[in-house]
Amino acid sequence: MEIFGPIPSRRLGRSLGINNIPPKACSYYCTYCQVGPTEQTEIKRRHFYGADYLVKLVKQRVAQLQAQGETIDHLSFVPDGEPTLDIDLGETIDKLRPLGIKIAIITNGSLIEREEVRETLKKADWVSLKIDSVDEKIWHRLDVPHSSLKLATILKGMTTFAKEYTGTLVTETMLVKNRNVSEESAAGIADFIQRLNPKTAYFLIPTRPPAISSIRPPSEEELNRFYQIVSRKVPNIEYLTGYEGNVFASTGDAAEDILSITAVHPMREEAVRELLAKNQAKWHTVETLLSDGKIMATEYEGNKFYIRRFN
Repeated sequence: MEIFGPIPSRRLGRSLGINNIPPKACSYYCTYCQVGPTEQTEIKRRHFYGADYLVKLVKQRVAQLQAQGETIDHLSFVPDGEPTLDIDLGETIDKLRPLGIKIAIITNGSLIEREEVRETLKKADWVSLKIDSVDEKIWHRLDVPHSSLKLATILKGMTTFAKEYTGTLVTETMLVKNRNVSEESAAGIADFIQRLNPKTAYFLIPTRPPAISSIRPPSEEELNRFYQIVSRKVPNIEYLTGYEGNVFASTGDAAEDILSITAVHPMREEAVRELLAKNQAKWHTVETLLSDGKIMATEYEGNKFYIRRFN
């Protein structure tokens, strides 16, 4: 399916997905990929569906949704592979502009050292860059890139793009147990993301069957430790652990507010107590969430934190 949605997205609101790459044309064989394994990685940009075909499908779907009174916040390129492999991506964006809807691209950034790829990405209003590791060995083990790709070159291209780009830049990092969640890994990722200065740094965990069956998400304790290390240098961090709660405003329901916030980032005990007081709720609310297995308590550097259970 080349066009899908709109689907609710914490990052993009109501997002109409554009699948401009058939499965599984990609420059990576990410071990955690929910689309499945990449039979053969590739880095040569080429034609796939063509701009006119995709634009026609998008316009038809947008007209249908508007006739139903539905809103669309973003047209989002989230394909079954790497979107910048599509040599027609820039033309497609140009031809979608008359619709007046913001355009988003989620890319692994593997081709971003190429000037023509950076110029194409600049056409979008919102761009997400994948940064799973800044360590060459971890990157190879986790993302299994095309043999000709070099991590240092990609990171340099990302730095160049971040300086030039005037739209909304975010980063995306998949956290995998026994791969990239050590303290050293967290510190390295934090240093690099700080240099990019994205609006938000998103951290995900595998929530669907991965390409490699042995892939597992980190524990809640590991997620808390990782968060505390990265947050020293990166101010705007958000976890995407599969729970789509309302994290933007108080609902008036203390339990729901705690679940929403702890799904996005760990809460210190003092912050939880302040939230309870704001909602005129008792500590019993937290005890119930703990006994029901919806949140858990964990410590880091002498402070107690609460984080949502995702299992």
